[in-house]
Amino acid sequence: MQYSISRKNNIIEGRINLPASKSISNRVQIINALSNSFETIKNLSDCDDSKAMQNILFSNTNSFDVGHAGTTMRFLTAYLSKIVGEWTLTGSHRMQERPIGVLVDALNSIGAQITYLEKEGYPPLKIFGSNLTGEEVSLKGDTSSQYITALLLIAPTLANGLKIKLEGKIVSRSYIEMTLNILEEFGIKSEFKGQEIFVSHQTYQRIPYTVEGDWSGASYWFSFMALANEGKLFLDGLKKRSFQGDSGLIPVFEKLGVKAQFSKKGMFIEKTATDCKKLKFDFNQMPDLAQTFAVCACLKNIPFHFTGLETLKIKETNRIHALIIELGKLGYILHEPAEGELAWDGERGAEDKKIVIETYHDHRMAMAFAPIAMVRPEVEIESPDVVKKSYPNFWEQLKEVGFNIEEN
Repeated sequence: MQYSISRKNNIIEGRINLPASKSISNRVQIINALSNSFETIKNLSDCDDSKAMQNILFSNTNSFDVGHAGTTMRFLTAYLSKIVGEWTLTGSHRMQERPIGVLVDALNSIGAQITYLEKEGYPPLKIFGSNLTGEEVSLKGDTSSQYITALLLIAPTLANGLKIKLEGKIVSRSYIEMTLNILEEFGIKSEFKGQEIFVSHQTYQRIPYTVEGDWSGASYWFSFMALANEGKLFLDGLKKRSFQGDSGLIPVFEKLGVKAQFSKKGMFIEKTATDCKKLKFDFNQMPDLAQTFAVCACLKNIPFHFTGLETLKIKETNRIHALIIELGKLGYILHEPAEGELAWDGERGAEDKKIVIETYHDHRMAMAFAPIAMVRPEVEIESPDVVKKSYPNFWEQLKEVGFNIEEN
């Protein structure tokens, strides 16, 4: 299936009810499960990843398929390792290509019993859940923050707590800090000093919780605004003081011509005349936004050099490779100066006569490339349903603000 996206003008206005944060929703679901809490989670994300987590946590079977849900896979691997029983955990074909050995090794080092059913270091997994003692693990700091979060979520429930030593450069630190802030909301104290995180044995408080709006989802609307001639949008559900690292997008988008102003219930964004000549940015703390900014900068003809992208190759797809290929269809010749980097120096080539964007089973590819419709007569997006992973109402909301979307 393809969606053909177009619009009649370059002015964008309206009110957007943003989805709830998938990252926060999945963390809180695991915490509730660990504390046997039946307290309400208000504004729980209704995306596929969060639904997968919810369905599995309330399942009566011992064999689970997470589909494409990477967060669900990582968090459940740690969770099930301490729930007494015998469990099988698998996912989609792409999920079985995404490494999980770092997390499995860490868990096994503190008493877990996890083995691989097929390829070493990759799902599917056989997990023999038991009472873990915990104590201390070491991980490379540039590993996925989801591995670290998975360990932190179970850390308070371990008999000896858990000390995590991070070796070398720490990437995605903002996601680790978000996890620790959420733990604190549930009564868990922690220490994060230098390269070490320590969480002692403690008891989660059972509290009602309201999930805030998703800053990653907000980024696409910033991109639409940056490419508009004029406009104003209200983004409902965002908090000025947010745990989400992606809230750091505001000063970066100011360089691309978008001004933000908070209100009690969310945030107004509007178009300004400000544009930078070249965009340089380290995405270490918000790697999920690299696609949004790469597409937006190219469409505004602003050369860029991005760093801090070390984790992008183990996401839903190899996002660096996917960006190079798909932006190449629009004539933008991107390159990878070094590991974890992506750049466009302004070099142009021939455009495809018909722009059809592949999504690679990656929700963020679909949404990051949708703003092409602001500057091109039409763009076609392959497999548009992938947005259900994090933003199920994305296409409907585009229609509400004047986009024409037809199924091909």
